Amino acid sequence: MRDTYSLYDAKAKLSAIIRRVREGHSVIVTVHGEPVAEIRPAESAAAGDGVERRMARLAERGVLLRPESRVGHLKPIAHIPGALARFLADRGE
Repeated sequence: MRDTYSLYDAKAKLSAIIRRVREGHSVIVTVHGEPVAEIRPAESAAAGDGVERRMARLAERGVLLRPESRVGHLKPIAHIPGALARFLADRGE
């Protein structure tokens, strides 16, 4: 079960909340009784997880939706030489 603290209590008990999070618990912070933030243990990127493995974990949790097919390399629609210089000149820079 997640612990819940009001914003007022969370500010006063931040050290205790961090201790709970380090133990693996999640903490919900509320404002006027409405949940507005969740403090949870950080997933360490230094633990040897590659990007693909982290993305797979997010997909398993339903946080990330993977495309069914890859689209391919996108190419610019148009390249107009000097467009940046003209833009800056129009702005007087």
